[in-house]
Amino acid sequence: MKECNAWRKFNQGVWCDYINVSNFIKMNYTAYDGDSSFLAGPTARTDREMKRVRELLIAENEKGGVLDVDTSKVLTIYSHGPGYVVDKETDIIVGLQTDEPLKRGVSPFAGYRNSVQACNAYGYEMSDKIKDEFEYRTTHNTGVFRAYTDTMKKARHAGILTGLPDAYARGRIIGDYRRVALYGMDYLIEQKKKDKKKLGESDVLTEEIIHLLEDLAKQLEFMECLKKLALDYGYDISRPAENAFEAIQWLYFGYLGAVKEQNGAANSIGRIAEFMDIYIERDIQEGTLDETKAQELIDDLVIKLRLVRHLRTPEYNDLFAGDPVWVTLALAGVSGEGKHMVSKTSYRVLQTLYNLGSSAEPNITVLWSEHLPENFKRFCAKVSIDTDSIQYENDDVMRRMYGDDYAIACCVSAMKMGKQMQFFGARCNLAKVLLMALNGGKDEKNGEQIAPETEAFSEEVLDYDAVYTAYKKYLSWMAKLYVNTMNIIHYMHDKYAYERLMMSLHDTDVERLMAFGISGFSVAVDSLSAIKYAKVKPIKDERGIIVDFDVQGDFPKYGNDDDRVDLIGKDLVDYFYNELCKTPAYRGAKHTLSLLTITSNVMYGRKTGATPDGRKAGEPFAPGANPMHGRDCEGALASLNSVAKLNYACCQDGISNTFSITPDALGSDDDNRVDNLVNMLDGYFVQDAHHLNVNVLNREKLIAAMNDPTLYPSLTIRVSGYAVNFNKLTRDKQEEVIARTFHQSM
Repeated sequence: MKECNAWRKFNQGVWCDYINVSNFIKMNYTAYDGDSSFLAGPTARTDREMKRVRELLIAENEKGGVLDVDTSKVLTIYSHGPGYVVDKETDIIVGLQTDEPLKRGVSPFAGYRNSVQACNAYGYEMSDKIKDEFEYRTTHNTGVFRAYTDTMKKARHAGILTGLPDAYARGRIIGDYRRVALYGMDYLIEQKKKDKKKLGESDVLTEEIIHLLEDLAKQLEFMECLKKLALDYGYDISRPAENAFEAIQWLYFGYLGAVKEQNGAANSIGRIAEFMDIYIERDIQEGTLDETKAQELIDDLVIKLRLVRHLRTPEYNDLFAGDPVWVTLALAGVSGEGKHMVSKTSYRVLQTLYNLGSSAEPNITVLWSEHLPENFKRFCAKVSIDTDSIQYENDDVMRRMYGDDYAIACCVSAMKMGKQMQFFGARCNLAKVLLMALNGGKDEKNGEQIAPETEAFSEEVLDYDAVYTAYKKYLSWMAKLYVNTMNIIHYMHDKYAYERLMMSLHDTDVERLMAFGISGFSVAVDSLSAIKYAKVKPIKDERGIIVDFDVQGDFPKYGNDDDRVDLIGKDLVDYFYNELCKTPAYRGAKHTLSLLTITSNVMYGRKTGATPDGRKAGEPFAPGANPMHGRDCEGALASLNSVAKLNYACCQDGISNTFSITPDALGSDDDNRVDNLVNMLDGYFVQDAHHLNVNVLNREKLIAAMNDPTLYPSLTIRVSGYAVNFNKLTRDKQEEVIARTFHQSM
């Protein structure tokens, strides 16, 4: 691509010759070591727009969480005319999913019946027009259930495999939206056409090449649609962006097109702060922008990201409570050359939590490193203490595997920007698999034979070696079933609900990851520890099924920095991951694994009987990799140390740790708390720990908010890989959050 005015004053590199946004950033970004004193507050215009946003959010809440649904047409890139929060003169960054803020569109491609149920749940009826359009159309959900085996259906129904994206769009794909701004759509389209032509000239058109040729045709179609979307708002994104406003607007158009086309379980925006900062710095140097206007641009972008909405069923909300979109936005980190990547715009993104108020979206994720400047570390800690709205992930660990231009999908999982995509697939219930092993393959709740039948345990006292041997056999069976289930899901999603625009903003030769997950981790670990170190007597019902346990004596519990139990957990995760890898994944995807349960730890617990650790039937699990509520009793540092022992190499989809500490435990005053939080983060991550949600608050505040939502209408908390407005959680999930450990000492 020839040099153009849009690239004036930029340092040249290989990014000029082919698509390489990473090289552009490293050649041009300005590392910032200073403090936050340069930041600007909200402008009068921003305050006016936020006043309108707050009015909309109140109205949305009063209508049961959904303000409006357009059931007259299917939501697509070009389905609705331009929409504005206030009007086209007041909005700076423009673009809404529909023609009105918070009006949700209908997207039945993943599952028509689910869309009907979602409409009905909020008092709306699907239009006859959409019914006619989908009468003879196969959706992703239909394709999946055509291919599912009986065992897959049983495992899904019983809650051994739950949260599978077989009835909703899969999500967790991050388009490299920066490409739209840097290169313009015409150049990107030209490169895709070249890729398609080269593939078509292959000597042998294999099944995979034919598949990819069709993928590219779909991508090219929707790249042209994105240009039309921008033109409807009065902007020509066929060319590269020429200033900071255009860079942010062009980038956002790419993201907007993606969330209009797909309503997946996560719609991350990627790693964009340093990219935007390059344009902002150039404009400031040229005298066309000042700090107030720069902050206003970032504020207005974040306002638009906070308004992204998808239409969901009540069942979906039971899994993923709080109406999340996971607009995950990654900040900071360190380059491969050892230079930190904190810019002034890293600060500006965090400043939005003050200018606009705390919020769950975007899901701001700081890529923490011991090499980040101390000023930035301290500002992050201050924002955490003030807002409970950001999370931290270990850049020093992830950079080794993903390079220095990766972003975070959904909650905690890393992917190389524009070079990797992810097939996502919820959770396997490890606690329930353990009960199945004890009961010879039967479900402990309904008694149905789901797994291969073996003799149920009949000993008066369970023997650890015998139990663990049987458990591993069932884990191996479970791993194979899990991979094959995921292969069906993603084959059908590619066939019937392919993410055309998102994938057009990736390299054609993309690397695929397949993300598996675990729930009930700490329950399974503590159960094995109880069997090993205490006396656990199984209790059977009249069917001969073990439904409860008599636990006599104490046992070491995960979360207290005790290797006797912590290493059982490490071995369990390593074993299950290695078993997953034995079954090939669809399209040659690389297997990854996570310990992450969002808020569905409540639902998983509800589906699971009593367990050998003393947990009663139906009680919630701990979230993610967390110790069970109240069992990590040796202080905050001991709890963190236990989680840090888990092996990220086997859990590259993420090890989610949601951590709550009272303000007094963190320190006696603001400066002391900031110092202690920074030191705690440094100490945790230097052990190669992966992730930490930070909540600094008292349990009493949550109890008060639960009993009277008007006391703290914008209270934001980190739950498990993401943040939510506490008042959007259902009562049972609020109670589970309140029951978690709130550390009162370091």
